[in-house]
Amino acid sequence: MILAGIEDEDKWLAEGIAGIQHNAFYMHRALDANNLRDALKCSALMLSELRTSKLSPHKYYDLYMRAFDELRKLEMFFKDESRHGVSIVDLYELVQHAGNILPRLYLLCTVGSVYIKSKEAPAKDALKDLVEMCRGVQNPIRGLFLRSYLAQVSRDKLPNLGSEYEGGEDTAMDAVEFVLQNFTEMNKLWVRMQHQGPVRIREKLEKERNELRDLVGKNLHVLSQIEGVNLEIYRDTVLPRVLEQIVNCKDELAQYYLMDCIIQVFPDEYHLQTLETLLGACPQLQPTVDIKTVLSRLMERLSNYAASSPDVLPEFLQVEAFAKLSSAIGKVIEAQVDMPIVGAVTLYVSLLTFTLHVHPERLDYVDQVLGACVKLLFGKPKLKEGRATKQIVALLSAPLEKYNDIVTALTLSNYPCVMDCLHDETNKVMAMVIIQSIMKNNTCISTADEIEVLFELLKGLIKGLDGTAADELDEEDFNEEQNSVARLIHMLYNDDSEEMLKIICTVRKHIMAGGPTRLPFTVPPLIFSALRLVRKLQAQDGNVVGEEEPATPKKIFQLLDETIEALSSVPSPELALRLYLQCAQAFILYEEEVVDSKAQVTAMHLIIGALQRMNVLGVENRDTLTHKATGYSAKLLKRPDQCRAVYACSHLFWVDEKDGIKDGERVLLCLKRALRIANAAQQMANAVSGTSGPVTLFVEILNKYLYFFEKGNPQVTSAAIQGLVELIANEMQSDSTTPDPASDAFFASTIRYIQFQKQKGGVVGEKFGPIKV
Repeated sequence: MILAGIEDEDKWLAEGIAGIQHNAFYMHRALDANNLRDALKCSALMLSELRTSKLSPHKYYDLYMRAFDELRKLEMFFKDESRHGVSIVDLYELVQHAGNILPRLYLLCTVGSVYIKSKEAPAKDALKDLVEMCRGVQNPIRGLFLRSYLAQVSRDKLPNLGSEYEGGEDTAMDAVEFVLQNFTEMNKLWVRMQHQGPVRIREKLEKERNELRDLVGKNLHVLSQIEGVNLEIYRDTVLPRVLEQIVNCKDELAQYYLMDCIIQVFPDEYHLQTLETLLGACPQLQPTVDIKTVLSRLMERLSNYAASSPDVLPEFLQVEAFAKLSSAIGKVIEAQVDMPIVGAVTLYVSLLTFTLHVHPERLDYVDQVLGACVKLLFGKPKLKEGRATKQIVALLSAPLEKYNDIVTALTLSNYPCVMDCLHDETNKVMAMVIIQSIMKNNTCISTADEIEVLFELLKGLIKGLDGTAADELDEEDFNEEQNSVARLIHMLYNDDSEEMLKIICTVRKHIMAGGPTRLPFTVPPLIFSALRLVRKLQAQDGNVVGEEEPATPKKIFQLLDETIEALSSVPSPELALRLYLQCAQAFILYEEEVVDSKAQVTAMHLIIGALQRMNVLGVENRDTLTHKATGYSAKLLKRPDQCRAVYACSHLFWVDEKDGIKDGERVLLCLKRALRIANAAQQMANAVSGTSGPVTLFVEILNKYLYFFEKGNPQVTSAAIQGLVELIANEMQSDSTTPDPASDAFFASTIRYIQFQKQKGGVVGEKFGPIKV
């Protein structure tokens, strides 16, 4: 049926266009012959095609544009009195005798345009006559397009200030009155469309009405362009008349669209000075109007206006913009009792965004918005619905993004109250947003009082809410959350030792309620922060710290002992043991006591050797220590020392014992890192002395590749060895390489070993076979 309707409509449109073209052809012949009588007759027949009621607005527009193009040509004929021999006054009277009202009014508007241009009558009189005459067409679609044509042909002929059609001292008001009257009548026709046709096609009718909205809205755009419409005229005449029409029409589509038009087309300074009038209309709109979007766009416009120049900010204070917007939002929420929570929260998000743009220094305004949101949500179940919770997260995130400082947010008394309105999962999401903000801005939170408030906000991550069982948590998400908390704890610092101890105690108080799943993540960073404080206290030469002092190493170690003891009872004994070891392990000695570069190299190789032989640490503890060893190796003073220590670390990941670790991928990472360091050493030598130096480091690394290749590391391939052999050979032949007999002999010996292995035959020979030397 729908397809049939579309086909019928296309047929009717084609017939209409054919009728216009047919009559336009004869009209053109009459125009060429300067025959006014036949021209009027043919044009009236042509315009009769616009009387159809069979077309949708979209198709009717196509038909209208065909007629519009022809009317432009007819207007040119009317302007040239020498061609038709009739005065414009007589012509204005003559066209009013057309048989049908629709063609008559189109012709009247066309002649009226020429009449105004001739200046034989005041523009305001002709326009008033035309706008009244157009009331004769009350069919919504035909009437809208007729009045749209009137607006189009009169747009450049309004009695505006400075125009050639300017009238007396009230000339601007004459132009305003014409446009307002045309707008009012067009809006009535547009609204009336909803009552055309049966209820079963209501959705189709609304779609068609929506297609015509720009015809009505253009009038408001014209109003905004009238030169004489100053703030006084806008405030006293334009805005009240437009709002009266919007409120009285009681139509959801019209009210939403026209309110949005007002906001978009008139100047921002006008909105600011008439804020009370504009906002006063909002609670009077239909309950189904999407007022949140309208108000959000208004506040966005005003925010951009405030950002355009510092000079306009006093105007916002003068008109009390924040108070008026806040009051209006409250009234709208009260009036629209069925407004969903997400709509109300969205309004407060927009108000907060406005406040942060216009009055960033007024934290009391920010807190007031948050308080209004708390009042809105009080007594309601914690928010679970997706869109509403996203808006709450946006509300709480806005101050963080504006101030780039969580410390400022911590001073807002209603901030934690809003967070308490969130369901557990969203509460954790917001807590992660807060931590990410701290990380991004490297925010310094340096007092125990601030941390107390902060950790209360983060309680969803630190303690869990409503006793969520561990088996209900997604392991990956949980680990990410707890690792973020751990990183945050690492960032908490104060130069004052006493205050730092208070911070440690405050953090400890909160994290110890985290339960067995959280403590393994949150206790270690606290331990390291405390050890850092201990080292600082021990480094204070000449300061005798008595037992009466709050921050002493002894007291801190007692605190550490109690904390780790709690961890061991979780139970997490391996981690507890690891932390006990961290309180006095070899790496601390290496870091703080071994300062001579040669001694560091020796100590590093001792540590690597010891770790390689240890098998009692457990996987997790051993992984931490090997990671430290690799990191320190790459930080030695000289690059050759770095290279040798890093490739020595490869043995930490491949232990030739029963059940020994065999991590081929990490072995290869160490060897590749050593190669990069060796290459950097060559480049540095070349930059300093003009020669690359010997290739000893590369040959040493080649021997490590061969070792792990023989041991069966699948990551170390014959192709990798082949590439390294070719690299060394090319380096040795390079002019920039310093000749070194020892390096040459070492490489030659290595090549002979490869050849020997190739000649063995069997499995070994087959393994070494692809390597060409």
